[in-house]
Amino acid sequence: MEKVLVSACLLGRPVRYDGGAKPVGDEVVGRWRSEGRVVVFCPEVSGGLPVPRPAAEIVGGDGADVLDGVARVLTEGGEDVSRHFVRGARLALEAARGAGVRVALLKESSPSCGSLRVYDGRFAGARVPGQGVTTALLRRAGVRVFGEDQVPEAVACLRELEGSGAAR
Repeated sequence: MEKVLVSACLLGRPVRYDGGAKPVGDEVVGRWRSEGRVVVFCPEVSGGLPVPRPAAEIVGGDGADVLDGVARVLTEGGEDVSRHFVRGARLALEAARGAGVRVALLKESSPSCGSLRVYDGRFAGARVPGQGVTTALLRRAGVRVFGEDQVPEAVACLRELEGSGAAR
């Protein structure tokens, strides 16, 4: 049975920057939990950031650029928190490898977990195409990453990996 790395906030854990959660109500995710497929992880907390914490955005690119050292993750006050995001990404990859994870369901738009888009670094609520730091590292390692609005795509990927309909 394939395991799925899931953002802790999507499972109701209050780990977001504002101390909240963003639980995903999809019944498939609930089924994955009951089947023991879910590996819960928050890269930002694991990377050493507190809850709550100042909001942070990627400035100068996306998560791949942060990993490559050409962009940074900054708080609105200008504090560079890139090292926490990179450390959390490495720990997420370590957890994924340890559990044999090849699929992840992560929080869209997050500077760690965004898979299709991230905030643009101006703290004005605008998003741009891109990926978060953890997503970029997981993808470099071959993990397929999906946002919380892409559960059907994640299910299809799991079916393909398992060669059956068991992931439904």
